[in-house]
Amino acid sequence: MIKFSNSLRSLNLAASLLSLVLIIALLYVLQGVLIPLLFSILLAISLFPITRFFEKFKLNRVTASLLSVLIAIVLIGTLVWFIVHQVIVIGANGDDLQVRFMHILETIQKWFTRRFGIEEGEITKQITGFSNRVVSNAGVIVSTAFGSVGGILAGVVVVPLFTFFLLYYRDFFREFFFLAFASASKELVSDVLNKIYYVVQSYLVGLVTVMGIVAVLNTVGLLVLGIPYAWFFGILASLLMLLPYIGIAIGSILPALFALATRDSAWYAVGVVAWFQVVQFLEGNFLTPNIVGGKVSINPLMALIGLLLGGMLFGLAGLILAIPITAVLKVVFDAVPSMKAYGFLIGEPEKYHLKRFSGKIIMKRWKINQAPTNQE
Repeated sequence: MIKFSNSLRSLNLAASLLSLVLIIALLYVLQGVLIPLLFSILLAISLFPITRFFEKFKLNRVTASLLSVLIAIVLIGTLVWFIVHQVIVIGANGDDLQVRFMHILETIQKWFTRRFGIEEGEITKQITGFSNRVVSNAGVIVSTAFGSVGGILAGVVVVPLFTFFLLYYRDFFREFFFLAFASASKELVSDVLNKIYYVVQSYLVGLVTVMGIVAVLNTVGLLVLGIPYAWFFGILASLLMLLPYIGIAIGSILPALFALATRDSAWYAVGVVAWFQVVQFLEGNFLTPNIVGGKVSINPLMALIGLLLGGMLFGLAGLILAIPITAVLKVVFDAVPSMKAYGFLIGEPEKYHLKRFSGKIIMKRWKINQAPTNQE
C-alpha cells in the first residue's frame, strides 16, 4: 500500500513537471499574440478609471472606451515624438560629436599604452576587427531589425484594438471567469478579480508617479551640471525604469558619454553617474516604498527571479511584464488553498523573519520541539 502511494505521488509530480514544461513551451510559441495581449491588459487596467469617468457623463460604453484609448495614443505618441525629435536634433551635431569621441578614444589609447604597455594600434585593431564582424553579419542584423520594426508596427495597431475591446467587453470577460471557475465560490472569484485589478492598477499608477519624479530629479541634476539636452536624457533614463533595478543605471551611461563628448573635463561624466546613482538610491529606498508601498508585496529575490525568467521567455517585453505578472500570480496563489505556500514565498517577509532569533520564533510559532543539541 505504501509503495502504491509513493508511486502515485511520483506519477503526480512527473505529470506536474511535464505540464509545466508544456505550458512554458506553449507560452514561448504563442508570444507573438500573448505579448500584445498582456500589454493591452495592463493598458486597459490603467485606462479603466478614465473610461468610468466618461461614463458618468452619460457617454455610452463605446464612446467612453474609444476616447480613453485615443487619450492613451496621444500621450504615448507625444512621448515617442519628443524622444525621436531630440534624437534627430542631437544627430544634427553628429560630426562634432564624432570628432570629440575620436579625441577621447585617442586619449584612452595613450593611457593604456602608458599604463599597460599596449601598443596604440592594438586597441584600434581590436575595434576594427569587431566592426568587420558586425559588417559580415549585416544581413542578420538588418533582418532582425526589420523583424523588430514589424513587431513594433503590429503592436501599434493590435494593442489599441485589444485595449478597446477589453474595456468595451469588460463585464463579458468578468462573467467568463465566473463560468470558468464554476466550482469555486462566486464571491471568491469576484474578490480575486478585484484584488488583481487593485494590485496592477496600484503598481502602474505608482510606477508612472515614480517615473515622473525621477525624470525631474534626473533633469535637475543634468541642468546643474550644464549637460545639453537635459530633459531628453532625464526623461529617457526615467523611462528605462520599466526595467526594474537596472533601468536608471543603464540610463546614466548615455548622458555620461555625452558629457565626455561635450564638456572639457571628465569630472562632468563622473558627476552625471554619481547623481544618477543618488537618484537610484532615493528611488529604491524612499520613492518606490512610499508611493507603491505594500500594494505590490513581492520580495526582491522573487522579483529578480521573475525578471530573469521573463527575459528568457519574452526578451525585453518579459522584463517589463515580469513584476505585474508576478504580482498577479501572488494574488491567485493566495486565493487557492493548495497554492498558498507559493504565494507566501513570493511575498515580503514579516518582521519576525528578519529578527536575530527568527529561527526560534518560527519553531515556537509552528509548535516544533527542538531536539537537544548535546547528547551524552
